[in-house]
This record gives sequence, C-alpha cells and structure tokens, in this order.
Amino acid sequence: MNKFTKTIIGFLLLAMVFVFSCQKKNEVSKETVLQGKATLYVDESIFPIIEDEVAVFETQYDAKLHLVAKSENEIVNAMLRDTAKIAVLTRTLTNAELGTLKSKKILPKTTKFATDAIAFIKNKKDKDTVVNLIDIINFLKVGKPTVIKGLVFDNINSSTARYISELAGVEIAKQKNIFSFRTNEEVVKYVSENQGMIGVIGINWIFQPPLDLQEFVDRVNVMSVKGIDSEEYVLPTQDNLASGKYPLARHLYIINCQGYSGLGMGFASFLGGERGQRIILKSGLVPERFPSRKIMIRNNVIKEKK
Repeated sequence: MNKFTKTIIGFLLLAMVFVFSCQKKNEVSKETVLQGKATLYVDESIFPIIEDEVAVFETQYDAKLHLVAKSENEIVNAMLRDTAKIAVLTRTLTNAELGTLKSKKILPKTTKFATDAIAFIKNKKDKDTVVNLIDIINFLKVGKPTVIKGLVFDNINSSTARYISELAGVEIAKQKNIFSFRTNEEVVKYVSENQGMIGVIGINWIFQPPLDLQEFVDRVNVMSVKGIDSEEYVLPTQDNLASGKYPLARHLYIINCQGYSGLGMGFASFLGGERGQRIILKSGLVPERFPSRKIMIRNNVIKEKK
C-alpha cells in the first residue's frame, strides 16, 4: 500500500467520523423540552400511572417517549452505565450512586411528583384481610411459616423487595417461603389463584390495572396494615396516604441525566405541573401539589323555565 493510498483511506475515515458525529448532533438538536424522541425507564411497580401520564403528554406535544419497564436495580445500573438518561423511581439516588455519576460529569436533576404505596394483597377466599407489619418482619427474620404462609414479590431486584428488605433488616432473597416473579401483574394473577399467599405490589396496579388484569384484581383483597408503632389497621387509600397514616407510603421521583434541555426536562415539568398533578390525583395516588380548583361565583341565579 503506497503513501497516496494510505492518505486517501485516512481521509475517507475522517470523513465518515465527521458525518457520523454530525448525524448524532442533529439527532440531539431535534429534541427539545416539548418535541422529539427519548427513552424513559420506569420502575415496573409504578408503570400504569406513568403510562397514563405519557399518553396525555404525547397528545399535548409533538413528543414520543419510549417506555421501558424494569426493576429498580436494573434501572439504576443502566443509569450508572450511562445507558439510561431519564428514569422514574420510588427513591432518590444514594450518595455513592451520585458520586459515580458526578465522576462522569453527569449531574442528575431529581423531581418529586407523587406519593404511592406498597400494598399487601390476598386471595378473596381467605378470611383474614388484615396484616401486622411485625408479623411480616418476624416471618422474614425467622423464615418459617407462622401466621403467614408465604410472601410473593414481583422481582427480587424490585423497589418493593428492597423496601421490605430494608424494613425487616434482612436480605429477603436468602429467606425461605419467599417467591418472586418478574412483574406486579404476575403477582396479582398468582395470588388470585392461590389461597394463603400474600402478594407485595405497588398499589397503582390495583388502582389502575390494565383491562386484561381487571378480572384477577377482582379476585384479591387489599389488606389493611398495622404499622410498627400503630394501634390501628389502615388501608392504602388516597386519604390515608395523604395524611401519612398508611405505614408503607413512598415518594415517586423522575431523575433526569440528559444534561441538556430535552424531553427529560419537559416531562418532569409536565409531571409537576397542573395537568400532570391532576392525572395523579384522579389515579388514586397523592400528587406532590394538589391542583387548584376554580370557583365561579354568580351574583344572580337564573331560574330555568319549566
């Protein structure tokens, strides 16, 4: 290969790199806060409410958000690998996780937009519809069936599993009589068909089940929960979540690592805005800010003619 040929090949390689970089730059430039395309990673336990929010957002703006439902661990790992830029989680990032992102010069923006809850469900044929958190914790620590036959989780790497694990102070993956699937949907179906088991899911799957899941939801009961320092059993209703009575409430966050004014910023603003908060309110969850209500005052009352 002579010198001239090497020069031509080198020039072609540089041209290809230049064209590719321009193409990538143009793809990013097409995305703004209210238009373009982006991928949104969503904690599977809260997928229904985010699906609703995205549906309205896309009808209102020239935007397309591709939803990817994953477990909490999978999403966080994707963010640390810089493959997930926008995510909705049930917790904020830890100091260690933030440190990893900052070492890559990524500064996440976190927005809290709602409160949901972890719910315990049981087959409707079971007589008991209440559960004491102390019994759950003791069951996990001992690992043997007592008043509880078994716990069913969506995914051992999920936010619900992590929450209950931290509450009990044990790694639930190593305990006996713990069952896990892949999704909340599978947990609902399993509990609806098996007596004695307690399912652990995000309450949003009960408030807003997909149409094909409704028949299974109708076959389960949401259990009232007695907190560790409480004397009453409380259902995960919207009022109880808002008042702080329900012991397994948790906040929802959108975390944006895009680093530019893209759909991550636009969707976060939408979630926290009037329209997004109304969708939260109607879903049965608790919005971070309750939407305002306009009251019309009329000086004269017009009577309709009979």
